[in-house]
Parts: sequence; structure tokens; C-alpha cells
Amino acid sequence: MTHTIRSFVLRQGRISTAQRRACEILLPKHGIPFKHEPINLEAVFGRQAPRIFEIGFGMGETTADIAHSHPEQDYLAVEVHTPGVGSLLNQIETRGLSNLRIIQHDAVEVMQHMLPPMCLDGAHIFFPDPWPKAKHHKRRLIQPAFIARLCKHLKYNAYIHLATDWEDYACHMLDVLNNEPLLYNTAADYSDRPDYRPVTKFEQRGIRLGHAVWDLIFRRYPNTFPPTKNI
Repeated sequence: MTHTIRSFVLRQGRISTAQRRACEILLPKHGIPFKHEPINLEAVFGRQAPRIFEIGFGMGETTADIAHSHPEQDYLAVEVHTPGVGSLLNQIETRGLSNLRIIQHDAVEVMQHMLPPMCLDGAHIFFPDPWPKAKHHKRRLIQPAFIARLCKHLKYNAYIHLATDWEDYACHMLDVLNNEPLLYNTAADYSDRPDYRPVTKFEQRGIRLGHAVWDLIFRRYPNTFPPTKNI
């Protein structure tokens, strides 16, 4: 049996009464159970629309803000930690978001078993765990095999948007994406933060302390030939 190195550690953590209640009551309403079979996203959302896959949404504030600001798009958000799932469920209910669904499971297994090929118009991975110690770098989510797998689910011209506040991880991300043959960079190296990604409270605090944030936006090549220059 092959040993899989996971990019996360499930901690017991503290969960509020509201978060626990949301998981009990709202997850059946706004969640999708993990299954070993592909899901029909058109049936899940009840329409045809651009679909964005978000991996690791934390407490969900950014995810809810983006979904609220872009009702024309559907968002499939994956997270393993129960407090964050409960928090986002409450935000979905409070804000009446019909274009956001949650899967509480490992994103790698969700891609392997549930996502059909070329079903996504975009993917967001904002501030994944940087695993800063060198001996833990193997646990980082952004690795060549992971990106290659994610690319299988991207439509032609679909984008991948990563963000981190760790320079070392940003360099690693840039190297991994640059070496994926199905992707090209939309910038010379790092991108300006697009308007659709709001600045998080954590990010605002870091900026006040002088910390930088690196955004990377790559696209899958169209089904013709690689563009001769970045767009």
C-alpha cells in the first residue's frame, strides 16, 4: 500500500455551538457528501454556469464574499476542518448564497473520485499551510503531481489562482506552475491581486506589519497552440 503524505493535520480544535449546529443542520442542505463516483455539477447547482473550485477555505469569509459578489458563477469549496465548515455554512445561510456548495473532505481525494475531467473554469487556493520547516516541505499542497492532477479538471483557458504570504513558498509555487506543461503564466512572474480576491483580516494585519503577499495566476493552454506571449 502506498503511503500518502497529506498536506494537512486534522486537529480537534475548538468548535462553537453555532458551528457544530450548522454542521448538523446545514451541511445536508449546502454540502455534498464525499463519494467514490463523479458528481454532476449541473444537477448540484441546478444550472449551467462557470464553476470555480476552492481548496482550503479556512473560516470561509473570503469564499462567502467572492460567491456573494459573483452570483453568476458557482463555487465548490473543499475543507477538512469542522469549525471552518460550520462557519461557512452559517455564512451561506445568513447571506442566502445559492451558488456555493461545500465538500468536507481531502481535496486530493475529491479530485480523484468526484470531479469529472475538464469541468472547472477556475481554481482558488489562498494561503495554504506553508509548512515552513524544511523537513516538512514535502507536506506542502502545491507539488508537481497535485498541479498536474488539478489541470486534468480545468477546461481550456481555465485559470489557477494561488496566494501566499510566505516568500519561500511563493518561489516554490512559481517553480511548480512554470514547470507544468499545460499551464502558462498570465504575468511575468507574480500577479497583482485581482479585484475579486478580497483582502482578508489576516492579510490586512500582515500588510500593516510590512509583510508581502504573492498572487500567482496561471491559465491552461487553449486547445490550439501555446500563446506566443503572456496575456
